[in-house]
Amino acid sequence: MKLANPAPLGLFGFALTTWLLSLVNAGFLPAASVSLVLALAFAYGGTAQFAAGLLEIPRGNTFGFVAFCSYGAFWWSFALFVEFFAKDVPGAAVGWYLILWGVFTFAMWIATFALNRALFLIFLALWITFLLLGLAPLTGHASLTVYGGYGGLITAFLAAYLGAAEVINEAHGKTVLPIGAR
Repeated sequence: MKLANPAPLGLFGFALTTWLLSLVNAGFLPAASVSLVLALAFAYGGTAQFAAGLLEIPRGNTFGFVAFCSYGAFWWSFALFVEFFAKDVPGAAVGWYLILWGVFTFAMWIATFALNRALFLIFLALWITFLLLGLAPLTGHASLTVYGGYGGLITAFLAAYLGAAEVINEAHGKTVLPIGAR
């Protein structure tokens, strides 16, 4: 029995949610748009991505399992935080929350050295994005949020590219969109 590849589901869930939030962080959408980000974070960035991670288990893909379940949980925690707790949490705590996600992402980036180049670039862009977003409230430099927004847009584009490549390449039975396979 051939199992479907759950990675594109996780990649697109991550990409679309990251793209929408990054449009807010980069200043292309008003802060009032965050409500739409939260809905997407619960449904697609969180739930669909977490499901994709669980579906990586029978495929024996530890990296995919850890990445998709972790970032799915990130989106759930982000949505819960913004919706219910943000007003009571100091900016420094938010900064450390994002920095810690950056540290986790850095470790995952090291794992991508053995994987394809597209994943390598996604995780490189993502840990830099988390670093910029985390440093913004810790340093008081709001411009870092804007830079982090641009980093998130790059990250989201790369994740969408890899998701599309995996679906398109499988559908065509050949490499249409290269991913820099190892």
